[in-house]
Amino acid sequence: MKLFGGVSVAGRRVLITGAARGIGAALARQLYEAGAKVALLGLEEELLGEVARECGDAPWRYCDVGDVEQVDRVVEMLVGELGGLDVVVANAGVARQLPLIGGDPAVMEETLAVNVLGVYYTVRAAGPHISHANGYALVVSSLAAAVNLPLVGAYSASKAAVEALGHTLRIELKHTGAKVGIAYFAELDTDMTSRGFGTAAARAILGRSTVSGVAPLGPAIDSVEKAIARRRRQVVSPWWVAVALPFRPIAQRLIGLTLRRGVRRALEIARSEEAPFTTDQPTRPRKMERPA
Repeated sequence: MKLFGGVSVAGRRVLITGAARGIGAALARQLYEAGAKVALLGLEEELLGEVARECGDAPWRYCDVGDVEQVDRVVEMLVGELGGLDVVVANAGVARQLPLIGGDPAVMEETLAVNVLGVYYTVRAAGPHISHANGYALVVSSLAAAVNLPLVGAYSASKAAVEALGHTLRIELKHTGAKVGIAYFAELDTDMTSRGFGTAAARAILGRSTVSGVAPLGPAIDSVEKAIARRRRQVVSPWWVAVALPFRPIAQRLIGLTLRRGVRRALEIARSEEAPFTTDQPTRPRKMERPA
């Protein structure tokens, strides 16, 4: 059993969204191995079922986090099967490149529906269950909330909003004894990075698919396990993200100077390039659309 300052995740009841692949799946497996009880939400039922079986036949449900009624219903069901809740990890997220001028506005709307409203709906539904002295919510933001790249405006805006939700939730839950953490990751070795940012347009700007290079997933999952055990305010991976966050204006200025040469060509490519969302999305009403 891993101990972090004398505490571990053993016995914690943890609900994880976006648990079919990537961070969510790896975290579910590691927490289960460490003695936690996990419940899983996601869209890809076959993959989600496999992860659940690897976690001792953990309870799981299909859930579109962009649908508030689904989230309310599924969270209540899973909390009941766990016998209560200690931790919620609002991890589900999507990415897709978007030129802000000339791009498809549906990309922005879908990104906000999952990454912002999905986090909000998740903590809204789980909040009453973790409002106790051992409760903890972890919302997954990104380094992209602090340092904003071309073509990633939708993703960056969504993750900045997640950061704001995390700060607000921390204050609103303080009187209950529950704590809130915010995770900031750079480019990790997940489908989010390879499918979301490994595009021809991105390579036109960078000369490669990533800005900082792909970091291994393992240390990020270790850091999340430690954060859950100790109910930490902040999680970062790789380590240098903690250094970059306090110097956002400087980092943003450097990005603007470094990447400017390839932007015009990249925008031209992106306006016609078929780049899908990192996870296929269900059909849902466009939340920003209003009757004429």
